[in-house]
Amino acid sequence: MKILIRLFILTALLSISFAVEPKKLPSSTILKQAGLKENTIKKIETGKRLNRTERKEIKDAEKARYIELRNAGADEVSNTEESIALRNYKLKNKKRKGLIRKREATLADILFPGVAAQDYVVGEPIAVYTDVVESRKRPVPYDYYDLPGCSPPIEPEFRKKVRMRKNLGMRLQGRDLKVAPFDFRVKKNMGCTPMCSHTLDSKKMRWMRRLIAAQYRVQLELDQLPVLMRSKDYNYAVRGYPLGFIAPENFHGLRPGEYYLFNHLRFVVTYHEDPAEFTGVRITGFDVHPVSVKHQFAEGQVPDVTGGRQVPPLTTCNGLVDNDPAMYLELKTQGSGLRVVYSYEVEWIESELPWSDRWDVYLIGTPDDELHYFSIVNSLMIVLFLTGAISTIMIRTLKKDIATYSEMDALEDGMEETGWKLVHGDVFRPPQFNPMLLCVLVGNGGQIGAAFGLSMLAGVLKMLNPMQKGQTLTCLIILYVLCGSVSGYTSARLYKYMDGKRWKINIILTAVGLPGILVSIFIFLNIWLSFAGAATAVSIFTIIKLFLLWALVSTPLVFLGGFIGFKVDRIEVPCKVNQIARVVPLVPWHVQSHATFFMGGILPFGSVCIELAFIMSALWLHQIYYVLGFLLIVWLILVATCAQVSIVLTYLQLCAEDHRWWWNSFLQCSSAGLYLFLYSLYFLVSRLEMVGVLPVVIYLTYMGMISLCFGLVCGSVGFLSAFWFTKTIYSAVKID
Repeated sequence: MKILIRLFILTALLSISFAVEPKKLPSSTILKQAGLKENTIKKIETGKRLNRTERKEIKDAEKARYIELRNAGADEVSNTEESIALRNYKLKNKKRKGLIRKREATLADILFPGVAAQDYVVGEPIAVYTDVVESRKRPVPYDYYDLPGCSPPIEPEFRKKVRMRKNLGMRLQGRDLKVAPFDFRVKKNMGCTPMCSHTLDSKKMRWMRRLIAAQYRVQLELDQLPVLMRSKDYNYAVRGYPLGFIAPENFHGLRPGEYYLFNHLRFVVTYHEDPAEFTGVRITGFDVHPVSVKHQFAEGQVPDVTGGRQVPPLTTCNGLVDNDPAMYLELKTQGSGLRVVYSYEVEWIESELPWSDRWDVYLIGTPDDELHYFSIVNSLMIVLFLTGAISTIMIRTLKKDIATYSEMDALEDGMEETGWKLVHGDVFRPPQFNPMLLCVLVGNGGQIGAAFGLSMLAGVLKMLNPMQKGQTLTCLIILYVLCGSVSGYTSARLYKYMDGKRWKINIILTAVGLPGILVSIFIFLNIWLSFAGAATAVSIFTIIKLFLLWALVSTPLVFLGGFIGFKVDRIEVPCKVNQIARVVPLVPWHVQSHATFFMGGILPFGSVCIELAFIMSALWLHQIYYVLGFLLIVWLILVATCAQVSIVLTYLQLCAEDHRWWWNSFLQCSSAGLYLFLYSLYFLVSRLEMVGVLPVVIYLTYMGMISLCFGLVCGSVGFLSAFWFTKTIYSAVKID
């Protein structure tokens, strides 16, 4: 009967694994004109299931067509049919949903689940929003209107209706989407249009030169699409446009090392129309080409208001502005001031690119999903290795130990005990060094772990959109606050077992300790950012909201969890504790606390290091990270790794007759936070090009807080696993 059940389960798993939905042939895929067999094409068109040979035929045709187009010089960033086909081939792995049963999808469905396309009518005004001005070299972003330029426009009624609302996460990140000073109307081309004039004094000029040297880029947004700079000739596409540029060596007509300001923007908006499917216009692209031009006023005309919206007629702003090196606007440090006129032009171009594929170009160049699979395989190999070690060695050894101890008890009660049974009278003795601190750390780690796990589960269930970073941060904060009862209950339950008497102080430290440290560091860093004028400097009102959220929601929940933890029965253990502690003998070097501290965190960190590289690239290199399903799997692997590492090291310590496992079980896995911080230092040196003291301080501060939380989570999992393991093995032997 058992054999039949196993065969049934195996058959079901195989049927799920090979039940791949048939591919369809969209008009824009690389399979077009690929030379497939007629039978294969008929199966695709009718939706029939393909066999292995036909799937390989399609794969080979895709690859051959891709090589053919690349050899013909086709780029991957424009909106031609060949470019769209190349992007579809490179991003085909990203356009598959499901872990076992793969199905085709669009990036719009994956990145923005449930979001419908916005249809516009011809001539309708549409708002362009400004985001932060940021740099990879200096993570000190500025607000768009902090730069010397045009003042914010007076919002008409239609823009007030579509104004972006800020959530808590956006306020903490400094993301304040404001209406840009551009007038866009659907399918209405605009030639060179002056916006405003501004006079830069020597102080502002020096500041702009520093921003240009640090490679600051302006971020704009239209219909939820970030502005994009793309080049067909060089086959690249990057978000945002630079404030200016430094003249390179041997550039014709320019002095090397001089700074030039981009004051004219040439916008190109691509759109798609299909009256058979929808009514109106859908925006599929938002591009910009910055130009530096020293505008010339008409004879006798000068601007009279600095930063004003009224600009006299310009002789250099008729129709399209040419990119002429002889007319570049140079930022000279000498002189009383520089008059700058800001202008722009808009061109609308129809494209065959569907709305569902408009995000493809933004993910060109990002790491392929196969690397995430390699990360999971790497982590699974570590877990399987540990599981094999525990199942084949520890379980067998434990069974042998338990059988030996039972036989010794049956033969002679007075026979001397050895191994881990020898310390049964001290193994459940509470730690002598600060047991309250241990309980508080375990409780806080459990709270962070529960909040993070629930956030990843919400992302997998499409309740959370990772592309909206403000929403993700808000979700993390809210779930962390609501999980306060987890930390209160865990800390109180452990502290009660350790015969703690100062239960009020225990609950207060659990509620205040970690949040107080993190908020204090954040406020100190926020003061620095405020003096630097950064856009990420949080206002006092946001800090007050965080304080109220902690005081009115988190703290009462911690008290509630602590009250329940102290009211329930004390944790029962299978062994009584001796009155006098046993002397710990000299233990081998590999079981000593300092050795296990450095050994214990290697495997937990190694199981997630590849995924951590993707996350840090998204945080500091402005890449897109959206695979929360992979992150949830890696999170579960991390929990399993920490538990198994802690069990193995605790068993080795008890076999060495060392009963002081309490703090060791926590510190062994919490050292993964130290390895994360060391990796962040390597990431700073190898991947980042930060300039100045403040950017490095900001980076190290944030990574220090992240490493602290990561270490607390790993330590909590390790401690609770070791506690469960110790209770289990001592419950299996007969102890007088």
